[in-house]
Amino acid sequence: MLDFFTIFSKGGLVLWCFQGVSDSCTGPVNALIRSVLLQERGGNNSFTHEALTLKYKLDNQFELVFVVGFQKILTLTYVDKLIDDVHRLFRDKYRTEIQQQSALSLLNGTSDFQNDFLRLLREAEESSKIRAPTTMKKFEDSEKAKKPVRSMIETRGEKPKEKAKNSKKKGAKKEGSDGPLATSKPVPAEKSGLPVGPENGVELSKEELIRRKREEFIQKHGRGMEKSNKSTKSDAPKEKGKKAPRVWELGGCANKEVLDYSTPTTNGTPEAALSEDINLIRGTGPGGQLQDLDCSSSDDEGAAQNSTKPSATKGTLGGMFGMLKGLVGSKSLSREDMESVLDKMRDHLIAKNVAADIAVQLCESVANKLEGKVMGTFSTVTSTVKQALQESLVQILQPQRRVDMLRDIMDAQRRQRPYVVTFCGVNGVGKSTNLAKISFWLLENGFSVLIAACDTFRAGAVEQLRTHTRRLSALHPPEKQGGRTMVQLFEKGYGKDAAGIAMEAIAFARNQGFDVVLVDTAGRMQDNAPLMTALAKLITVNTPDLVLFVGEALVGNEAVDQLVKFNRALADHSMAQTPRLIDGIVLTKFDTIDDKVGAAISMTYVTSKPIVFVGTGQTYCDLRSLNAKAVVAALMKA
Repeated sequence: MLDFFTIFSKGGLVLWCFQGVSDSCTGPVNALIRSVLLQERGGNNSFTHEALTLKYKLDNQFELVFVVGFQKILTLTYVDKLIDDVHRLFRDKYRTEIQQQSALSLLNGTSDFQNDFLRLLREAEESSKIRAPTTMKKFEDSEKAKKPVRSMIETRGEKPKEKAKNSKKKGAKKEGSDGPLATSKPVPAEKSGLPVGPENGVELSKEELIRRKREEFIQKHGRGMEKSNKSTKSDAPKEKGKKAPRVWELGGCANKEVLDYSTPTTNGTPEAALSEDINLIRGTGPGGQLQDLDCSSSDDEGAAQNSTKPSATKGTLGGMFGMLKGLVGSKSLSREDMESVLDKMRDHLIAKNVAADIAVQLCESVANKLEGKVMGTFSTVTSTVKQALQESLVQILQPQRRVDMLRDIMDAQRRQRPYVVTFCGVNGVGKSTNLAKISFWLLENGFSVLIAACDTFRAGAVEQLRTHTRRLSALHPPEKQGGRTMVQLFEKGYGKDAAGIAMEAIAFARNQGFDVVLVDTAGRMQDNAPLMTALAKLITVNTPDLVLFVGEALVGNEAVDQLVKFNRALADHSMAQTPRLIDGIVLTKFDTIDDKVGAAISMTYVTSKPIVFVGTGQTYCDLRSLNAKAVVAALMKA
């Protein structure tokens, strides 16, 4: 049973609607428009909203959208056929009104479409009930009937694996008296009780041959075990008189007291002064203002200038014929016209590090968007598809919700509470380093920061954050802030509960008047269930204002797997009724990938969440905001 069926224009005008239930279809359709149509995610013609499944079809020639909704627990096989039939009938019946673009006459004329729709619905339901009777499979059609009888006979006392091994040995060594029996050492007759072999004129049966090979195998490996036992015994006395290793003066020592360079500090005490060069640590550039990401390089600009010079010297006649080649004229695009271009675009996206599944869905979305659309006279299929793909990519990189941390922090200040940010991600992606960069950016904007060391698993994690805190304190000393400590580390050592440390850090920040709390968590793989449960507990208990997933720009298909499983684990292991998921993304190591920027597309496409920060280097100033057009330009560059 259908909940609703509606037809509306891409301008938002509802032309006709069928209500199967009393509930309104406005909410699900608006969710479809916001999440799929406006976000350019039309690769799949199905969309799930709460308890409903929505299927839709786009008519790009007349700018129409056909949407049908039904309960997702139902399996309705006739929905695709129904939506195609309704689409065809509606176009044929109201073609004149649609072409004349007279909305009022079209609205007045669609009142009689109800009877036609009910007829199509009844026919579709009846066709789905008529099924051919299922016939039972005969023995001749089964795989067992195709096997020879010889392959089903098993020798008593022989395992199938041994049987396969013996057949391989027979195929490798066969024929003549030079077989395995002649080359192997003869077994005494009084021990084995078997004839010596073919040289005595006696043929061995299959069972006797297997038994004899088994005895030879036991004898051969028995000797090897004896040799290994002798070698271990001979090595034992050498270890007793082993010479002690020489200890060098500058070679280091394994004593815990010598290796422990950390000073015993307690929470609430400022860090010691730093003896390093502050300018090298800080980097160049304005720290308080995030610059836009620039994906172009000087080499690319020079190559572009060089490529334009010879083109200007070419004859105008050849350029004119090249321009006219491939023009489409005033015709509507079909799948066959776009297939070759979309295949090249898909391969290009995959080569640029976009996940393979997402590249397929992007090309499918572009095909759905352009299918049936009437082309201009001086336009080619390649340029049209490329332009549509660029628009889709820019739309994907600009998701629904924009994260503005500075505005949210000022709002938290008015409420007299700290703004809490939690960082999570897999191992080795740069969570602690980029946490320090974001801390520096917040300090440059005048906010005090408390860093909570909740990575109680990795050795050196607390010391790494202590070093960053000491450097940040040197860049923003309390003397220049009227005696106020701008950055401080809150840590409880290793082996403790991370959720409890985060809770104490937030309470400490509230009492001491810190503006922001940055929670560093342990790196964990997305398949590690115990660690994912601990992360879900930390987020559920402390309810941070922002949950940032830190991912590196080097990954391709792995980015999709990481984000999907992180969100799923947070939803599954959360104790709240509405689980807290990832709110934004920090993309690291962006300076190492040149123009292979596909990870940004993969991450935003999967989560529909924005990329808040981009890490581009090793200093504290190497933090950028995402420039969607620059990323798309680098992605589409040949």
